[in-house]
Amino acid sequence: MNPWMGAGLALASLILGGALLGWQGIVFAVTGIVFWLLLQMSRLMRVMKLAGAAPLGSVGNAVMLNSQLRPGMKLVDLIALAGSLGVKQGPETFVWRDAGGDAVEVVLSKGRLAQWRLIRAGEAGSS
Repeated sequence: MNPWMGAGLALASLILGGALLGWQGIVFAVTGIVFWLLLQMSRLMRVMKLAGAAPLGSVGNAVMLNSQLRPGMKLVDLIALAGSLGVKQGPETFVWRDAGGDAVEVVLSKGRLAQWRLIRAGEAGSS
């Protein structure tokens, strides 16, 4: 979700709750906002716990990871797909390798997937 849309919805719920139910409506809206934030934090912690338990830069199948990538994906979604943290190659560039030697190199821009490429095991030695 766009951060501006989330902030707008939170503000609208505060205003609407205050207008309809007074201070109880504002308390109810704040409770809903805090609950939503806790759900987001819980999701992030679950993904990071799973990724932290896996070997750095490893992925089950690089070709499958490559096929599931989409432009604009958030970093947390990318880590959830890969199942591990990537090995940093440069500024905002990370690599995941599988057991067969295939790799996926991704370039992020402002925490979102900008471009990626699949590096096959045979191509790595020839380039």
